[in-house]
Amino acid sequence: MTIGSSRQALFAGAEAPPAHLALDGERLGAFLSGTVSGFGRLEQVLKFRGGQSNPTYRLSDGVRTLVLRRRPPGALLGSAHAIDREYRAIVALGNAGFPVPRTHGYCADESIIGSAFYLTDFVDGRVFWDADLPGETPQFRGVLYEEMNRLLARLHGLDYAALGLADYGRVGSYAARNLDRWWKVYEQSKLIDIPAMDWLSVALKDRLPAAERTALVHGDFGLYNLIVHRERPEILAVLDWEMSTLGDPFIDLTHHLRPWWESPDPGQSSTSLADRDLAGVGIPSMDAYMSRYCSHMGLAEIPDRGFYLAFAQFRYAAMIQGILKRVQMGTSAGRTVLHRQDRVIEMAELARQTLEHHDRHGDLRCCCIT
Repeated sequence: MTIGSSRQALFAGAEAPPAHLALDGERLGAFLSGTVSGFGRLEQVLKFRGGQSNPTYRLSDGVRTLVLRRRPPGALLGSAHAIDREYRAIVALGNAGFPVPRTHGYCADESIIGSAFYLTDFVDGRVFWDADLPGETPQFRGVLYEEMNRLLARLHGLDYAALGLADYGRVGSYAARNLDRWWKVYEQSKLIDIPAMDWLSVALKDRLPAAERTALVHGDFGLYNLIVHRERPEILAVLDWEMSTLGDPFIDLTHHLRPWWESPDPGQSSTSLADRDLAGVGIPSMDAYMSRYCSHMGLAEIPDRGFYLAFAQFRYAAMIQGILKRVQMGTSAGRTVLHRQDRVIEMAELARQTLEHHDRHGDLRCCCIT
């Protein structure tokens, strides 16, 4: 089954911003003319359809195109939407030659559009909203997946101190701190009681890894956050660094593996590989993909694999709950919200199954809801 065309139509491209996310074109245009060299009169403002967190816009003067990314207006949860940190990471990565959009400045003056924002170049390419890459050849899929794998390992192998990011996050105990953070996000966002989430908050804490690596992590590294060349399986830019920090690379990896462990959703909220003939379409299995990552990182295996998979599933449940809360608060950036409360329950149950299976059998392969 391919659900790709529906998701691509829902999330790809840009459209006029809804009223609550509209920008003051006159004030913004004056700011751009005085800030970005060579940018003329602002003629068009469109908002990208994809994404549920920080509203992102395409700005054009008729010749040149820029991207504006802002904090959403209104009441916000905790430390979410930290676009100043996101901007700092993009600048550092760009200086290191990592594929990110070229930046054009950060503006903390909320009088311009009603919230802080930053500007980058518009990178022309494709964003795939479906993990099975419908319409592409098996060769294209295989090359792009390998490129994505290599790029994630490259990120995790960067010398973050040399990039000027030694203070970008605390070193050590990341899993414990991240677990605490996402539990707080969940508690601030929850709309109903979910016993499995309560169970996981304790069970995951009891199984924290004894030792951790520290790397620069993205936080939500997926196809939907990559700009791909229009003709070749080449990644031109990595987007959405809002959740980037110094942390455990295996947490970044197992969240990235979501298309393999998440089941298909008739509501189109997910893009799953669970029902696909992966060998037939040219996409590696989760085990093969993890092995390639280990090869790129010079590792024999991923230690505490069951914990990391369960943690990623718990974390994703908390993320969905946060989106649902933003929808209730009216601060969601996306025009189309496909997530539903039942999905949080399903992800929490999946995480519990993963952890319990690991406790019984040790190392495990891909777990999905059946």
